[in-house]
Amino acid sequence: MCGIAGFIGGSWRSKGAVQSTLEQMNRSIRHRGPDRSDTWMDADARVAFAHNRLSIVDLSAAGNQPMESYGGRFVIVYNGEIYNHMAIRGELAAAGAGHKWVGHSDTETLLAAIEQWGVRGAVERSTGMFAFALWDRSERTLFLARDRLGEKPLYYGRQSEGGPFLFGSELKALAQHPQFDDDVDRQALTLLLRYGYVPSPHSIYRGISKLPPGTLLTLRSGSGESVLERYWSGAAVAEAGAANPLKLGDIEAVDRLERELERAISGQMIADVPLGAFLSGGIDSSTVVALMQKLSPRPVKTFTIGFEEKGYNEAEHAKAVARHLGTDHTELYVTPSEARSVIPALPEMYDEPFADPSQIPTHLVSALARREVTVALSGDGGDELFGGYTRYTQTTDIWRRIGGVPRPLRSAAARAVVAVPRSAWTRLGDTAGGMLSNPVWLERLGDKAHKGAPLLESGSIAELYGGMISLWRNPSDLVLGAAEPPSQATGLAEPMRSLGDLERMMALDLVGYLPDDILVKVDRAAMSVSLETRVPFLDHQVVEFAFRLPRDQKIRRGESKWILRQLLYRHVPKELIERPKMGFGVPIGAWLRGPLREWAEDLLDEARLRDEGYFRPEPIREMWRTHLGGANEQYRLWTVLTFQNWLRQQKRQIDQDSLVPAAATLS
Repeated sequence: MCGIAGFIGGSWRSKGAVQSTLEQMNRSIRHRGPDRSDTWMDADARVAFAHNRLSIVDLSAAGNQPMESYGGRFVIVYNGEIYNHMAIRGELAAAGAGHKWVGHSDTETLLAAIEQWGVRGAVERSTGMFAFALWDRSERTLFLARDRLGEKPLYYGRQSEGGPFLFGSELKALAQHPQFDDDVDRQALTLLLRYGYVPSPHSIYRGISKLPPGTLLTLRSGSGESVLERYWSGAAVAEAGAANPLKLGDIEAVDRLERELERAISGQMIADVPLGAFLSGGIDSSTVVALMQKLSPRPVKTFTIGFEEKGYNEAEHAKAVARHLGTDHTELYVTPSEARSVIPALPEMYDEPFADPSQIPTHLVSALARREVTVALSGDGGDELFGGYTRYTQTTDIWRRIGGVPRPLRSAAARAVVAVPRSAWTRLGDTAGGMLSNPVWLERLGDKAHKGAPLLESGSIAELYGGMISLWRNPSDLVLGAAEPPSQATGLAEPMRSLGDLERMMALDLVGYLPDDILVKVDRAAMSVSLETRVPFLDHQVVEFAFRLPRDQKIRRGESKWILRQLLYRHVPKELIERPKMGFGVPIGAWLRGPLREWAEDLLDEARLRDEGYFRPEPIREMWRTHLGGANEQYRLWTVLTFQNWLRQQKRQIDQDSLVPAAATLS
């Protein structure tokens, strides 16, 4: 795993100035690759690359970057792992490529594949996660590429006419360029309020984009125009799977899934450094660890974070699974104070506002794992592939009940619901809950009623699902001078008209929520401590297999991830797994009323909000008062607080940078 950065064009005053800029860009993302840093430039073509290396495969100098191809035509900076690269070497040999290998790194393999088959041919043959920049000396062309599912990040953009075309693994690298413009994109800010993250292709800065997953970008020197080309599409895979479903019996389907996952996990366990896995004790991570242990001749190193707060601690479940599988298990219980101490570091860690609170425990478990290993496998992706999120079945159930009711009647019902105070609904729920054996769905009924009422007005199941995944329903009403742009959930994704309602929701999450929230969370949290993470469920052949499975083998009689459970039960007793899903979070809502209240009050101060000029203060202050009064508005408030915390860090950085010229003058 590594960090890459660079630029083409812009102002080139001197080689020394360019070198200094490259080194600053590299230094800002050194955490992504602390083992070696290096740069390369072609002053005549005005293109420059920077690279930080985290050595995983081929620890020798033969794996260092920037790397030139054997024939000298190409130069690459690359972040990722291509798990089948030795098989690609075999294919190259069979094709008579005649390449003379210097080492055994996948970077060298990728360059040889590009020489033989071109950029698209090389990435289409590659199984893995990657983001790279490639300079073609012969054609004077820059290529950027990102893996199919978006495991590895890549930002790019030209912010002004005649300015440099910048790119890098993290925004902080781009921000080191003297011609970078840190103007906030208010349209992107509306998306942050809706989803809790800034979705692709947007970033928080105007003129800077995220390269979408499965995409190649081509920029010819001097043209100024970049061309995007999709070489793999999650939406197309979902539609192809629906059009050509597998017809396997249950046992045969489970057997096939086990073989697919074993193949993926076996490839991802190859490393020249210590390797382990995150283990929460849930279905996804337990399946990955169970198959790792099946394939490993020695105990797999597993890692879990524990919390004292009831309802947030899965450490005991993880320990039980680890004990059964015989892994070398490490757990660490952290105090609420230790967890909260991560919050000040989040703006620097994530570069742009990111409001998924599970980023906190994800960072903590990454730091724990990094004490012993350099690579950790995770169970991310299982929910999107096998129907694990409860919102899938909730959305279909709600629409089945309300879809046939005329919309005017539903609108009237929604108004009637919100006319009753939250407190009254909650009292009613508490009273009714006392008469039932399982009253969980009645807990905090007031919050659920007021948040759910607007969903009754949905005009379609797609609109209903859009409401289910939204935090603020009308974010452009909060952000001054902004209009909300489309996202994957509201028009950017391919139509996928051939998919059923449930399959379309899963596919939308695969192309949106997964790369823009889940994978961002894991990448930044882990790379902040120089830990490489690998995600076996996102092997593209596993993804393609999963979308060919019929719905009944994913969700059966209301039970999600049915086929994955059957596979896991072959390795772990059912009683160790079956329990209510907890997620991987922290009690943000309670913290905001307690130890974080003063911090939040400062960031949400009405005068501060008004002076900064991004938000209308009134609705935010009203929601803050509602939350302090006992309602649960933690997630909506966290989006605003995340931006405010990030903005404060940005101002501090600007203030620090402004001191540098003065200090230089004084000296």
